[in-house]
Amino acid sequence: MNRLRSFDWRYLLRMGLISGGVALYVSIIGMVVVFSKRDIIVDVITLGQVLLFTPPIIAGLLQARRLRSQHANPVMMLVAGALIGLVASLPLVLLILLNTQANLRQIFVNITPDLINILTFDQDSLGTGILMLIGAYMISALAATIFIFIPDRLRKAIGIGIIVVLVSGLMSEFIKQIMQQFASRGAVSQVVKGDALTVQAAVVIFFFAVLISLIWSYQGANVRSRREAMSPKSRKRAGYAGFSFFGLFLLFLPWLVGIYLSEVIDNVGLYVLMGLGLNIAVGWAGLLDLGYVTNFAVGAYITAVLTSTGPLGLAGLNLWIVIPIAIFAAMCTGFILALPVLRMRGDYLAIATLGFGEIIRLLAISDWLKPYIGGAQGVSFIPKPTLFGFEFSGPQEFYYIILAACLFMLFVALRLNRSRTGRQWMAMREDEDAASAMGIDVTMTKLLAFTLSAASGGLAGAIFASKLGAIFAQSFSLMVSINVLSLIIVGGIGSIPGVILGAIVLIGLPELLREFAEFRVLIYGALLVVMMLVRPEGLWPSPVTKREMAGDEDVGGPAPPGVKPEMMPSDAATGG
Repeated sequence: MNRLRSFDWRYLLRMGLISGGVALYVSIIGMVVVFSKRDIIVDVITLGQVLLFTPPIIAGLLQARRLRSQHANPVMMLVAGALIGLVASLPLVLLILLNTQANLRQIFVNITPDLINILTFDQDSLGTGILMLIGAYMISALAATIFIFIPDRLRKAIGIGIIVVLVSGLMSEFIKQIMQQFASRGAVSQVVKGDALTVQAAVVIFFFAVLISLIWSYQGANVRSRREAMSPKSRKRAGYAGFSFFGLFLLFLPWLVGIYLSEVIDNVGLYVLMGLGLNIAVGWAGLLDLGYVTNFAVGAYITAVLTSTGPLGLAGLNLWIVIPIAIFAAMCTGFILALPVLRMRGDYLAIATLGFGEIIRLLAISDWLKPYIGGAQGVSFIPKPTLFGFEFSGPQEFYYIILAACLFMLFVALRLNRSRTGRQWMAMREDEDAASAMGIDVTMTKLLAFTLSAASGGLAGAIFASKLGAIFAQSFSLMVSINVLSLIIVGGIGSIPGVILGAIVLIGLPELLREFAEFRVLIYGALLVVMMLVRPEGLWPSPVTKREMAGDEDVGGPAPPGVKPEMMPSDAATGG
């Protein structure tokens, strides 16, 4: 009887209708139709089908996990899985039936015959198509329920294998571009056909992903224990060897991936550079800055005006001479703009810095500054930089400038994080009043955070201007500030590795999926919402954030008496 009571009908209906509502929404806005044109595995599965059947699978997994935690009967779990699939299909069935009674396209333009054909599996009989849709949803949720019964290690390995195959299929066009540089056309066609994986390639990728995951699940603990048992000297040597291999990989990366992917990596690198700077103000000092594009724009315009050979150029200087000037100008801008907002906190500070960003953008397109920076027409004729006779002309060459800048900023950020100033920033972030009472000069600490944070933005702007060869005011919109702040939040506030990972996820992946550009902002927003609900601490949180989310006892134990968690040495050692 207790097991029967654990069957929560309201939860089942709620999860089923939510998953069905998600499927209905992505269908109505046109994502299913557009994504159905993109194969993941040739003649097997499309991205549209993945999008359509993911909601009932997730709902089935959540329902099965909940019932399993309540020690429910396996038969009850299977019945619940089938029922949740049935409920999830109802919104789509209702859409199909309503479309037969009224022309829904007059209201929702994306409810086209193509969508109805996809939902009914191209069946001539509408009833047969509806039954197939209901059956497919029930089977999907039921399969997710059965998946829970698989032993944990094998289930995890299979899940990783499925994800790796889907990601590989989605990125198959770029796999093809990389392979074309080293393999014959016949070998490439065995892996990628058109813009999708072949069946045999998908099977091989799945097998190796599952195998590697299983090996690691059994041997990972032994590897970690052996590493911990190594002497400090041996561990240091192993670390140097790993860094050496990684360094060689970074050196040859642009020539391994080709021109287009090098361009994507360059864009990611510029945002990593800005993210490392903004992380000083937002992640460590707790100053919510929504006007970071100001520093980026100042660095770009200073570089453009001082290096341009066109009518707006002042000196025609070399980029290497101008970079320190651009950094200094951005730091002065950060210092000056920080003065009026020193007494502001939280939302008020964010609104004020947001206003500064808009002021800079409006000044850039104004007629007042047009004789100096070109107004809406911008500054052109910015020469490519040269070094010892070598010209950095394309994305593969500019990669090394961006890499050097990121490594330099990474070194500076790590040193700052381990310094007394870094600890002052963290203390101020946690409690400004308490920090002031402990003798920290809050005013100077804020000014230093804004000023040093601006330096990285100025450096990124200088490289950006030289890379493009021309700059325009449209490049310095509010979205730049929002993107940089978002990658810090998604990666993990205050975490240096999180900044890099956040830039890859939010900047790199959308660049690789430009074929779905019309849904780019929607996917971007949905990702942020999911992150806030599922992993609010970020993809790679700092140790401080981990303790705040999980509690001191759960992560690394409590801090010693009289020592705040933020001051513990482990934070500095891991970039927290």
